[in-house]
Amino acid sequence: MSPQTTSHWLIRISKVFTNLSGEILAALEAKVLKKLGSEYLLVQLDDPARLWHSPAAMFIHWKLPLHHAWPCQPEKMPSFVEKAAQALFTKFQAEPVQAIFMGPLDGGLANPYYRKLASNLRGRTLQLFPSEIGEFREIEAQDPVAPTLFCLVGEEGLYAGVLSPRAANGFYPGGTKFMSQGAADTISRAGAKVAEALHYLLLNCHPPPAGSHWLELGASPGGMTSELLSRGYQVTAIDRAPLDARLGRVKNLHFILGSVGEYRPNPQTTFQAILSDMNGGALEAMAQVNRLSQRLMEGGLVIYTLKTPGAVSFSEIHALHQQVTESAAKSGLSLFAKTHLTYNRLEFTLFFEKQT
Repeated sequence: MSPQTTSHWLIRISKVFTNLSGEILAALEAKVLKKLGSEYLLVQLDDPARLWHSPAAMFIHWKLPLHHAWPCQPEKMPSFVEKAAQALFTKFQAEPVQAIFMGPLDGGLANPYYRKLASNLRGRTLQLFPSEIGEFREIEAQDPVAPTLFCLVGEEGLYAGVLSPRAANGFYPGGTKFMSQGAADTISRAGAKVAEALHYLLLNCHPPPAGSHWLELGASPGGMTSELLSRGYQVTAIDRAPLDARLGRVKNLHFILGSVGEYRPNPQTTFQAILSDMNGGALEAMAQVNRLSQRLMEGGLVIYTLKTPGAVSFSEIHALHQQVTESAAKSGLSLFAKTHLTYNRLEFTLFFEKQT
């Protein structure tokens, strides 16, 4: 089922962009038909390609062509799961989908009813479809470019469509996997942010293998550092402020207390990846990434947080993004993905690859 078969789309815009939603929708040339949940909009698009190729694309957390909708109140609908599953089978049985995934329209609801409903609906739907569709034990095992049936269910009803995970901007219905930041030993929320970034990376390529050497810029207090170390990476971390005491004398960590701008790596030192979550001006931070990317191996990865202090409008943020990516390109860094992660605030995560 081609996305071009419908002009109706379900899009997710993070609540942090509420003040910019009018400009975002104008750039998409979208007509809002209905608000669903706390972050979803049902819109009509004359040109769906704008979801990927307009200045608004980076603000869209997730998108799905609406191939099936059942506006209703599931809690008040007798035998909702059975009726919904049968309707999905009737609608999509002939589609060559690799998997079927369902989630709640509003993931932030304290009431677990819709999470459980989505799980039960998926279980019943899979019983109707060919057995090979249910073979994926891990959602990330999907082919990122193969069609997947995504469904969202909530107080307003059921909404479903077919799209590849890469095009939808996430393996899960609604986007990326929820990353917990509530563990007692969590150093900071930044750990969840880099974990989500590495998960998102699977949409485009494999993350660096365990044992790879990362250069982390702006590491304090060490949330991201801790997450990288937990994945078996070697980390050289730099910050003017110290790391959390729990990272003292940790294996595979070399911490430099000082300015990133003053750091000069040993001529023999190379890195497989650079992670930058530095505060301050985006162009200044990118200039340091560009300088240090000379120590990055060919094909190496850069994960860069584009922070937007001072840029408050849609056009200002877009212009800043263009300046950063143009600066990176001059240093041989090619942008291959960008997104707004769950734990991003007024910032974006950009992914670059080192070219020859």
